[in-house]
Amino acid sequence: MDGLRWLLLFFGMLVIAGVYFYSRRDKTPADNDAALVDRLEPTLQHDGADPDSARGDRVGRVTDISDAEAVDEPAKDVPQKIVTLRLVARETKAFKGDDLILSLRGIGLRHGKFGIFHRYDGNDENRTVFSAASLVEPGSFDLANIKDQQIPGISLFLILPGPIESVEAFDLMIAAARALSQSLDGELLDESGSTLSIQRERYLREEIIQYQHSILVA
Repeated sequence: MDGLRWLLLFFGMLVIAGVYFYSRRDKTPADNDAALVDRLEPTLQHDGADPDSARGDRVGRVTDISDAEAVDEPAKDVPQKIVTLRLVARETKAFKGDDLILSLRGIGLRHGKFGIFHRYDGNDENRTVFSAASLVEPGSFDLANIKDQQIPGISLFLILPGPIESVEAFDLMIAAARALSQSLDGELLDESGSTLSIQRERYLREEIIQYQHSILVA
């Protein structure tokens, strides 16, 4: 496994750990939102940073965005499950910023909260099915300067339970990831940084079916 995949694996672990612990903090949703705005605002000035210099330390800041998604809805008495995929440029190269944005919009994702892209359930921006963040810190997309950016990859993440049935949400994210992989000629990876095979996709889907069953009978 090359250095890029190890970096992506580390990034995924941070995302999952960050979402898990943040969602269990004893705060009101309003307090959470205020804290997240305070953390995210100063970082937006650096969206246009040189992507080469961002490769080595891009891991930490994207967790803020995933944390934010986790508190979109008030905490419920059910365990959360986070499913993460990554799409990276082949041969450690990078996607052109404007090509990436066009592809994201082409499959129905919209730029929204925290400066990242989301797939919404209908037109309700409070009902996020899954999201896509840049692997360059802070994870947001600077649309004003996107033509000048080179982005090595994106993370697509799904937080369950969500606004629609869990397996349906997973299938939507998988379809989006594969469409992006084809249009951008990128490599699709699972949460461990390994190439996403059909077998691995089936295993993830089965895990989600079991998760859905567990929260229905809880």
